[in-house]
Amino acid sequence: MPKTPACAAPVGIGWRHAHYGELLATLPPLDFIEVHSENFFAEGGAALAVLRQGRENYPVSLHGVGLALGSAVGIDPWHLDRLAFLVDQIQPIRVSDHACFARGQVADASAQPVHGADLLPLPFNSAALDVLCANVQRTQDRLKRQLLVENLSAYVSFASSDQREPDFLNALAQRTGCGLLVDVNNIYVNALNEQLAGRCADPLAACLQWLDGITPASVGELHLAGHIHMGDVVIDDHGSRVCAAVWQIYRHAQARFGNVPALIEWDTDVPLLAVLLDEAATAKTA
Repeated sequence: MPKTPACAAPVGIGWRHAHYGELLATLPPLDFIEVHSENFFAEGGAALAVLRQGRENYPVSLHGVGLALGSAVGIDPWHLDRLAFLVDQIQPIRVSDHACFARGQVADASAQPVHGADLLPLPFNSAALDVLCANVQRTQDRLKRQLLVENLSAYVSFASSDQREPDFLNALAQRTGCGLLVDVNNIYVNALNEQLAGRCADPLAACLQWLDGITPASVGELHLAGHIHMGDVVIDDHGSRVCAAVWQIYRHAQARFGNVPALIEWDTDVPLLAVLLDEAATAKTA
């Protein structure tokens, strides 16, 4: 693969099923590829075999959607064991998941916790921070490596929140030694929804202020994606090209955080591989 110039931020794409064969056949110049960890939890089979082929040609970043790091009932031991197995097999350059909860206890306390299969937001307060820190530390201890934790696009907020999100994430990183995965599109989606609710006059300025509140040394990766306006709400659907405003926020992030790795995410209406590569090229030059 061509070497990345020292002055450029490393850029990768989310490697999805539609592009498994073409990527391996053409080996386009990318700095890394990223996959969803849970798709490769089986000990064998075709999926893991394909990922091993990808790892032979590119550094791999493992991005999870199911650890539910903010869940008060704790992390599913099986899930953590499967992630540890995958990390051992692939030796990824980064491992990440989200600052969210998804597991909860049903009315019968003797029953197993239920997984909500969604990335549900946390209140930004000390109680939620304690839970998140404990689960992140447990994960890092099990994996024997640093975890990156991503900010969410959230469609509800909590009256019990008494901290700004950047302060909450900074405290998480300081207490656990984890890194932060800053999703630039998520920040913008949240600001647009705040504008629709009448609580934000200038979404772009709010995003830049959000980035300025993050400790630069904690940031290990950036995510870029598209979103969709649904009238009364903006949804982070990962189904289109990165918009001009998000590119502007991305440039500010790279200037502040120092050319950290960046990823193009595209998960719905997945386009031709050439479109993803074009977005990656834009991230290189942005």
